[in-house]
Amino acid sequence: MSTDGCCTALIRKLQHFEKPSDEDKELLANSVARTVELIAGSDIIEQGDKPDHVHLLVEGWAGRYKILPNGRRNIMAYLIPGDLCDVNVALLEEMDHSIGALSGCKVALIPIATIRNLMDQNRTLARALWWGTLVDEAVLREWLVTVGSRPALQRVGHLICEMLIRTEAVGLARGNSFDLPLTQQELADTMGMSLVHMNRTLQGLRSRELITTNGHTVTVENPRALMKFAAFDPLYLHQQAHKFRSLMQAVA
Repeated sequence: MSTDGCCTALIRKLQHFEKPSDEDKELLANSVARTVELIAGSDIIEQGDKPDHVHLLVEGWAGRYKILPNGRRNIMAYLIPGDLCDVNVALLEEMDHSIGALSGCKVALIPIATIRNLMDQNRTLARALWWGTLVDEAVLREWLVTVGSRPALQRVGHLICEMLIRTEAVGLARGNSFDLPLTQQELADTMGMSLVHMNRTLQGLRSRELITTNGHTVTVENPRALMKFAAFDPLYLHQQAHKFRSLMQAVA
């Protein structure tokens, strides 16, 4: 299966921190051994696995998750094109969580030895990939605050603001609209809410004319208003933050 274009979204993401040269881009493109396609609901990596490849999401959405003792799934992070699922997996004995396809996905496989060589021999790519890992950790911290401290409407509004910025950063947003290929149950599993509560929360955001939805497409009708309502500060994303912080300053 062709690996052409597999690193396009990753390069767009990394360009918010470093400016990879044409040689850097070629090295990334040549690092992909093969690609695989998965259907929604299947696992990319299961808890307990020790993968021998790093997984780069090329198409679709995936999620990090754990299954609780009562059988409920807790989704801890969303992965979109350009995200590396497990860049530090070589340091772990085994995966302590699973990564599942939330929609149909295309995943590029990069051998761990190749990633090690890239990071050992290319300082620009090493810094950029390390930056990506630090941003992932920052997102996790923000999600902990969101689920633990924000009321339901602000919780979901904050998530929508984040995903608008993240999809725009890799060229997947269309103006203030982006595709959210998730079920309401998956959103509920992410936000620590029941399905009924999630449905009411989305209705609440729509009734306040902060968002509209059309199938799986979400449109933020007024980004300034939604960011103010959700008390959203994009600094933790460390990408395009200046643009969205200026919106917040305009309504402060």
